[in-house]
Amino acid sequence: MALEFKSVSKVVNGETHIHPTDLTLEAGTMNVLLGPTSSGKTSLMRLMAGLDVPTAGQVFWEGTDVTGMRVQDRKVAMVYQQFINYPSMTVYDNIASPLRLMGKSKAEIDTAVKQAAALMQLEPMLDRKPLELSGGQQQRCALARALVKNAGLVLLDEPLANLDYKLREELRVEIPKIFEESGAVFVYATTEPEEALLLGGNTATMWEGRVTQFGLTPKVYRQPVDATTARVFSDPPMNFLDLTKKGEALTFGQGQTAPATGPLAELADGSYIAGFRPNHVEIAQPAAGAIMFDTRLSVTELTGSETFVHLDYAGRKWVGLIHGVHDLKLGSALPVYLDPRHIYIFSETGDLVAPASYALAA
Repeated sequence: MALEFKSVSKVVNGETHIHPTDLTLEAGTMNVLLGPTSSGKTSLMRLMAGLDVPTAGQVFWEGTDVTGMRVQDRKVAMVYQQFINYPSMTVYDNIASPLRLMGKSKAEIDTAVKQAAALMQLEPMLDRKPLELSGGQQQRCALARALVKNAGLVLLDEPLANLDYKLREELRVEIPKIFEESGAVFVYATTEPEEALLLGGNTATMWEGRVTQFGLTPKVYRQPVDATTARVFSDPPMNFLDLTKKGEALTFGQGQTAPATGPLAELADGSYIAGFRPNHVEIAQPAAGAIMFDTRLSVTELTGSETFVHLDYAGRKWVGLIHGVHDLKLGSALPVYLDPRHIYIFSETGDLVAPASYALAA
């Protein structure tokens, strides 16, 4: 059982929402669509579900062309960030509704509803109406209804965004297990790189209606094929600066230099773009060999255990994620350090030339 896109695209009023896409999602797999708002995640899911018909290309389900098949005729369950429940029904009846449409027996329905309610922590609320619930409880009701449907294709469009932190973390662990055991094709859309890493499985990074990379989540994170994918799969986005390779020397930005060692020694002489993630920025000099950059501090954000520092380096805007709480003066000069092993090298057109050394070792 697999969902397959062959050169699928979607154009609306002359505007391309989805560029030609080839993608295969296997049964029993977790597949994350990761990208910022308006990157095309929901548009792609609607094509998967059959809610929209492609402008070009074909959609196959279990080897059968279902491009023009109505969503009602497919075994699909979809949950949106903005939950949808039947306001006149109790929570029990909302969860049971797809099972009744399938003609399941009363005993089968009761067992399935109570199992789903227990998982979503809704047992005390089964007799209530949706409008008597909090927003998070209503979303859990919608998730439970998708769970009992036993669909072959399960599409979740940022389904946990409205839940409290503790429950969100619990469901990030539990939901993939549930649907993988069912053998369904499971697709989960999110804007958060951290969520994609926690969910695991496969990740498709999306940018402006294009799938820029698809593969095992850790590999996409550690070895992005281009600068766009690296930017998408980093929160805050990856930082960049100019790089020149000449002989055995690397020259960064405003003239900072470092020896070309490891994989970087194999680079051909020329101009490149260097990229590094915010969590690899240091304000205290780390081990020998780190490169120092003279930056100016524009903004700080405290998260409790970490500090985001917004930096200006020769007109480029960088963000660093520093462990601990730091009292730093805004507008002041701030030297920061970067271990060369954490640097990705991209061509001037953005294609990956060399992943960071730590990514190769991971």
